[in-house]
Amino acid sequence: MVQGTTSHSGKTLLVAAFCRLFSKSGYRVAPFKAQNMSLNSVVTEDDLEISRAQALQALAAGIKATADMNPILLKPKGSKMCQVIVRGKPKFDLSYKDYMTEFAAKEGFEIVRNSYDHLSSNYDIVVIEGAGSPAEINLSHDIANMRVAEMAHAPVILAADIDRGGVFASLVGTICLLKKKEREFVKGLIINMLRGDPELLEEGIKTVQRLTGKKVLGVMPYIKDLSLPQEDSLSLEGHQPSGRGRFDIAVIRLPHISNFTDFDPLCAIQGVRLRYIFFKEESGTPDLLIIPGTKNTISDLEWLRDRGFLDEISRIASLGIPLIGICGGYQMLGKTIIDKKHIEGDSPTVLKGLGLLDISTEFDRYAKTTRNVSAIAVGGGPILEQAKGQAMDGYEIHMGRTLLGSDAKPAFAVFASGDQNEMLDGATNSSGLVLGTYLHGIFDGPPLRDALLKYLATKKGLRLPMRSSRSMSKGWIVNIDRVVSVMKRNLDISEVYKITGLRIRDVHKQGR
Repeated sequence: MVQGTTSHSGKTLLVAAFCRLFSKSGYRVAPFKAQNMSLNSVVTEDDLEISRAQALQALAAGIKATADMNPILLKPKGSKMCQVIVRGKPKFDLSYKDYMTEFAAKEGFEIVRNSYDHLSSNYDIVVIEGAGSPAEINLSHDIANMRVAEMAHAPVILAADIDRGGVFASLVGTICLLKKKEREFVKGLIINMLRGDPELLEEGIKTVQRLTGKKVLGVMPYIKDLSLPQEDSLSLEGHQPSGRGRFDIAVIRLPHISNFTDFDPLCAIQGVRLRYIFFKEESGTPDLLIIPGTKNTISDLEWLRDRGFLDEISRIASLGIPLIGICGGYQMLGKTIIDKKHIEGDSPTVLKGLGLLDISTEFDRYAKTTRNVSAIAVGGGPILEQAKGQAMDGYEIHMGRTLLGSDAKPAFAVFASGDQNEMLDGATNSSGLVLGTYLHGIFDGPPLRDALLKYLATKKGLRLPMRSSRSMSKGWIVNIDRVVSVMKRNLDISEVYKITGLRIRDVHKQGR
């Protein structure tokens, strides 16, 4: 089990790298995180919703992601409430306090235990990720850290992020705050994300080992240009625009922004400058404006109105600049959002949208659509016309039902897994430059990505940027392999194997 002294200490990436390391040694490996709080989620092959992080770790392990790998997913909704997703399906909305005291401690932990037991019976090793810090003394009902380690009899490696500062105090303080029984689970420490000279840490490492009685397994350097999906929006704090930018793409950073990993493929294209904007004054005149997904469409639409963003978005659209709304952003582009049964708010609401698409969305019941689909562009306009006839993959994660008016045309024909019946998704306006869709992941493959860039390049009289047919998942594997290589050079891997009880295998001699 990999735990951290803080959130964002690098646990997710370390678990992914360990999954990759053990898998390449010939072991059957699965990742596991008992409880994850994240708005970046994906849909498994059986149409269940889990955190993006565990899906990435499953990819690193060379296996399909399942709901058992993340049995409890918490999706913050605002007002101290969260949606509780259990084994891939939404169960209810609870306050954080009620979740911890009424659900997590008893029923929730049994769900965790059952999922872990299922994984452990089918794999040689389960690599477990903790959540936050195991030393949060105010969280007496924590079911994601030491209680899981004890349940699984899992040795713990504790990681700390030196980039944040105070790494030695963080490691020593965490160990000291653990109960005696919990401290015994910790078998090694990792100092993570060092940007400097590791020799300068030697005295501090000796002191940490003397004070804690735990071995420092090594110092992982900060790895530049590591293109991997992030777990949640905290990673957007201090986000620097990508690229130098012949093509300027602006994404509104909504308070409840979700699945912003949709735009990672755009970041990776040479010549594209992708930036997240929080104030209307930051908009400028982009080549493309995107309104992303959100966990609370109504709250974030009101936030846009309070900040003066609605007029700014309309101004940009009036200039003939393409505007794309995904999921919640798609709903906001419409004329009205109806929530008579207060699915998203505390009281019945009929809210006026941006009015840029002739659509209306209603949250009429607590039902959530989660499914993988293949899609074909059927809408008109200068962007979708160039993607017609080309298949693309995506997935849906949304509440609400959207109806199109006479002035809106469907954007995509979609087919769910194993279903030959055609469904329609999304909408465009008459020009085809305002586009909305419920589909996530549609930029992962070339069709829509290339169509969009071709349009932008033609409009600006520029040469198309270099395109790549490689899928995002293949790029992620390349980057995880980079981390494994760095890990092998900087950690005591033989000690890691000793801690796990596994034997280092030479897979070449095994003919694998």
